[in-house]
Amino acid sequence: MNNLAFSAFTLNGVDAQKFLQGQVTLNVEALAENVTRYTAICNLKGRIQFGLWLKKCTAESFELVTTADQSEEFATHIKKFGAFAKMKLEQIAPVFPILNGDHTDFSSTESDINLWQRQAIESGQAWISAHTTGLFQPQELRLHQREGVHYDKGCYIGQEIIARLWFKAKPKHWLHLVQGTGDAPDVASKLHNDVEVVNSIAIAGGYQALVVAKPAALEALGSQVLELPESLRGDVARDQ
Repeated sequence: MNNLAFSAFTLNGVDAQKFLQGQVTLNVEALAENVTRYTAICNLKGRIQFGLWLKKCTAESFELVTTADQSEEFATHIKKFGAFAKMKLEQIAPVFPILNGDHTDFSSTESDINLWQRQAIESGQAWISAHTTGLFQPQELRLHQREGVHYDKGCYIGQEIIARLWFKAKPKHWLHLVQGTGDAPDVASKLHNDVEVVNSIAIAGGYQALVVAKPAALEALGSQVLELPESLRGDVARDQ
């Protein structure tokens, strides 16, 4: 039985865009209307605390989706940090994911979440749940290659650390797609000291998983490394 579910919210008000601009890793002001992108709210250490799919309807109206197991904590975070902003967060009816090319959209029409998980993993669309909160930096998940991080925007939580890594260093671990035999590993578990599971799903004869890993550790592990889509195959470091 699949326990993955999603919670949707609306955020409406004259301060909604300004507030989100100071929270998430993508440039909300530059986001086109009615386009959904996966982005993150990070902690002070520059690691993802909440993953969310964000759609701007207008500059004063947004739709936000998290995994259901993060929804309560997410709502508390928004209400705490946005207590004095002129906006209102409301939870709406359950939504279901649909793959749309390199991205995911959501609909109130029930869909096959198992199928979406398989497609999302194969296309490198890593997502954060309650089990993986605080574990990964956006760059490690290739979020910048999915238009979920912009390094030329203003400040947000964890921005100083995230920017320093981008401009002055390179992650030692980053996202890969692997296939193995046996049961699907638990998310946040380690297949090796330097191979940590982000998402996984059982397939015929084994499993597929998105992992954050050192390439050398994958070689030692012996799992089959599959190719990600072309947009996610490049070096995660900044071009020098």
